[in-house]
Amino acid sequence: MITLKGRAALVTGSTKGVGRAIAIAMAEAGADVVIHGRAMSDEVRETMEQCSRHGVQVAFAAGDLSGATEAAVNAVFRTATAAHPGIDILVNNAGQYFDVPYLDMDVERFERTMRLNVASGYFLTQRFVQRWIERKTAGRVLFIGSINGRLAEPLSTAYDISKGAIEMMVRTLAVELAPRGIRVNGLAPGLVRSASTAWLHSQPAKAAWIARHTPDGQIPDAGVCGPGAVYLVSDAAEHVHGHMLLIDGGMSVWQQPEPPQA
Repeated sequence: MITLKGRAALVTGSTKGVGRAIAIAMAEAGADVVIHGRAMSDEVRETMEQCSRHGVQVAFAAGDLSGATEAAVNAVFRTATAAHPGIDILVNNAGQYFDVPYLDMDVERFERTMRLNVASGYFLTQRFVQRWIERKTAGRVLFIGSINGRLAEPLSTAYDISKGAIEMMVRTLAVELAPRGIRVNGLAPGLVRSASTAWLHSQPAKAAWIARHTPDGQIPDAGVCGPGAVYLVSDAAEHVHGHMLLIDGGMSVWQQPEPPQA
């Protein structure tokens, strides 16, 4: 089994959904975990409790990355490293969908998307890399993208652009940091069931259509993202740099499904 014993991970935006699933998977693999969210809440406590069941150290770092200002990024960095000075894995998961139809999009909303989904991870990674280089730490960075970084979707222009930017950020930072002994990779989920996709329960016809356009026919729980994330930051992936692993049931490789039987 892949192990992360002796390591410590900060997972941003880890109070629910994919972020929570990754934090729990890393705890299960033996890593100490720092949970991140805007403020302490029942969701934070529940996530911390689930991680603690695996016998690892679990801490919480509060902070709002939505503005991606220097002060906000520095505050999360300081809070997280104070909670666990040994963090050597950074998972940049914090992100959100703010879109409106393209013709109604304004600069503030577009920039808000790019600040949280792209800039916050870029600069938080920079802070950790500076620390790791100073301490001669072979750090590992994982960016959480989306299938939307490759396949466009209606009413999702800013979000899709931000996830496409994450794909290139994984590549360019891998080239920049591999000579420093720091690995950078990414993970791109397809559609998974989480709080942000609760509409799947109220729109069964749309859910069935999406499942039909996925080769394995599944819309799984966010937990499917955990094992892939653990692999990419583990020693088992020591020669994997700049890779974006899609956890999408094959959706990104299938042109069209067969039409339903009459």
